[in-house]
Order: sequence, then structure tokens, then C-alpha cells
Amino acid sequence: MLTSIAKIKTILGLMRNALKGEEYDYTSGSINRAIFLLAVPMIAEMIMESLFAVVDVFFVSKVSVNAVATVGLTESVLFIIYSIAVGFSMAVTAFVARRVGEKNYKRAGDAAFQAIFLAVSVSVVLGILGFVYAEDVLRLMGGEEALINEGAGYAQIMYAGNISIILLFLINAIFRGAGDPTIAMRSLWIANGLNILLDPLLIFGIGFFPEMGVMGAAVATTLGRSIGVIYQLYHLLNGSSVVKITTENIVLRILTIKEMIKVSAAGISQFLIESASWIFLVRVISTFGAEALAGYTIAFRVIVFTLLPSWGMANAAATLVGQNLGAKQPQRAATSVWRTAKYNAFFLVIISAIFFVFANPILSFFTDIPEVKRIGISALEIICLGYIFFSYGMVISQAFNGAGDTKTPMWISLVVFWLIQIPMAYWLSIELNWKSNGVFYSIAIAHSLYAMVAILLFRKGKWKLIEV
Repeated sequence: MLTSIAKIKTILGLMRNALKGEEYDYTSGSINRAIFLLAVPMIAEMIMESLFAVVDVFFVSKVSVNAVATVGLTESVLFIIYSIAVGFSMAVTAFVARRVGEKNYKRAGDAAFQAIFLAVSVSVVLGILGFVYAEDVLRLMGGEEALINEGAGYAQIMYAGNISIILLFLINAIFRGAGDPTIAMRSLWIANGLNILLDPLLIFGIGFFPEMGVMGAAVATTLGRSIGVIYQLYHLLNGSSVVKITTENIVLRILTIKEMIKVSAAGISQFLIESASWIFLVRVISTFGAEALAGYTIAFRVIVFTLLPSWGMANAAATLVGQNLGAKQPQRAATSVWRTAKYNAFFLVIISAIFFVFANPILSFFTDIPEVKRIGISALEIICLGYIFFSYGMVISQAFNGAGDTKTPMWISLVVFWLIQIPMAYWLSIELNWKSNGVFYSIAIAHSLYAMVAILLFRKGKWKLIEV
């Protein structure tokens, strides 16, 4: 009994340290402690990131159908910007983590500045183009004139303010690579807190605030993210983080920028390949009617939320790999990955059991339409069959990225998701008439295959030789 209480106290103490953000050397000491201290704030960060879309859609749905459609059409194009942000993030995490592992904090600051310069340059161009052509983009995506008249302002602000999206992703990646995930977590808390507060005030014109309708959601989101970026920059410039940017770092280093573009390009492609395959799967499911699409959509949202803690652990593995390779400890890097994957598998096995037992009440919380519920239950039960593989696949994929080897997961994604998953989904659902279940089985099988290929390639150890 006393031993159990002592363990609980130890865990709570570690939890406090993780959320407080105390400095820790992740290249020495307990690997379990390192994983815990990194993963806890990273999990919290990812949960915060997921709230942006949920909160906006909740409030915008009270305005009009066109307002919701505007958000959907705008987000579909913003997906390109998210891909760029994620690609940049993969590169900067690898660069910064490697320099921190080498204890070369000056070069870590150099890498951080090059990444920010590159991101700002790209986002300014995208922002200008998006602001000028916002109406044309909505029209191209199929928006009717009434929707364009109501939603053009929303699209213009979101596209023009894309710099806040890219920098929020990028600078958080700098902090994660440095082993300061708590600052990244807090920046998302600030950004989300302001977004939640400002959304109803600006959308509905509460108090002395102007009633801006759907455009108010864009202003709230952009302001929230921008304040989050200011918070990030404060810590990056005042030296409260392991990595800081000083006047010495503000020098353009063309070779570093070229290398970042090279690593980022594979990271962006990696994200686009997988996500684009999901678009095709949705298109296949839509052929079986609105109920099938609704059931899949609800189940997918549930799945994403259960996978968020897993992505937090996967991001922790990326940081541990980068820092330990920088410290010339490849074996410790590998051990960290396998151990993180094991913990991730334990978590997702529990989630799988919950889905099998409670799929019905989970779907009932979202819908009472029998056919939608039936398809949603099937999605949860079938897709979670691959969760044990998902757990290893996502951790090892991020481990490659943390080592600076973004090409390997890119090629695995291309082969598995485009050459295997898409044809399989079509064959099972259309040719064999398994309908939506064919798509669900293809997801479970493809992600399981992805994990097995990733494990085989990771064991070969070529990622240990990557120089960034």
C-alpha cells in the first residue's frame, strides 16, 4: 500500500515538473523519465491545437449554412499551408535537436533563425496571393455567389494571416527540438484561450465588439495565434529557453537554408501523400450515401482524438532521437524509440478495448440515426484492429524525421498509401461490395503494413548516419 502511494506521488511529481518545464538533459539519465517529461506537455499541446477547428465550427454553425461551408472550403486550401508548416517543423526539430545534443547552442540558434526567415518568406508570398485571390479560390472550390459574398472576408483574413499558422507550428518545433515542450504547450494554451474568448464576441457582436459574422471567427483565430507567436518569440529572444536567438544568430546561412529546404520538401511531401490518400477514401465512402459519410466522419473525429496522446509520444521520440544522435549516442536514441513505441502500444491497446466494448454508446453520444451509428460503430471496431501497429508506425515515422531522414517515411507513405491502400479500398468496397467496411479494412491493413515496413527499415540503422 505504502509502495503504491509512493509511486503515485512520484508520478504526480513528474507531472508537475513536466508541466512546469524544468530544464532536463535528455541525453543522459533515465530514458523513462525523459520520455515522460517530453510527452506530457507535447500531448497537451496537440490537444490544444485540435481545439481551433472544433471551436470555430461550433460558433460559426450558429451563423448560417454558408458560414460553415466557407470555413470548410477555406480550410481545404489552408491544408497546403498546414503541409508546409508541418514540413518546416520536421526539418527544424531535426536540426535544433541535433545541435542541442551536441551542446552547440549557438548553432541551434542559427538553425532557428534560418527556419524562421524561410517560413516568413514563404508565408508573406502565400498571404499576398491568398488575400488578392480569396474570392477566386472560393469560386474555384465550388462556392456559390451568395457564399462568396458572405465569406470572402473570412477567407482573406485566414490566408493573409497564414504567417501566424506557420510560425506557431515552426517555433513550437524549435522548442520541442530543444527539449522545451512546455513553452510550446503554453503558447497553444494562450492562442486557444484567446480564440475561445474572442470567437463569440466578434462573431455575434457581444458588448462593445462589432458583429462581424463568420469574418469574426477569422479575426479571433488569427489574433489568438498571433498572440501565441508573440509569446513564443518572447521566450526565444529573451534567453529563457535552451535555444535563443541573439544578434549573433541573425545572419543568413545559405547552405543551412538549402539543407532545410531539402529536408522540409520530403516532410511536406510525406504529409501531403498520406492526407491526400484520405481525401480519396472519403470520396469512395461518399458513393455509399450521406449516412456512410456521416458515420465515417464521426468515427474519424473520435479516432483522431484518441490518437493525439500517441502523437505526443511520437514527437517525444523525435526529440530524443535528434538530441541523442547529436550527443553521439545512437544506441540510446534507438532504445528511446523502442521504449516509447512500447508505451504507445500499451495505451492504444487499452483504447482498442474501449472501442470494442463502448462503440455503441460512443456513437450514440453524437447521433441517434441508426444507419449512421451502425457505420460509425463498424469504423471504430475495424480501424482499431490496426492500433497495435499504428502505435509503432507513428513513433518510428517520427523517429526517422527526428534524425533528419524525412525521405524514408515519405517513400513508405507513397508506396503503402497510394499504391496499396487506395486500390485496396476500391477493390474491397466496390468490386467485392464490402461497401464502407472495405475502406475501413484497407485503413487498418495499410497502416499495419506501414508499421512493419518502417520497423524493418529502422532496424537497418541507416538513419543513424544521417547528417543535418
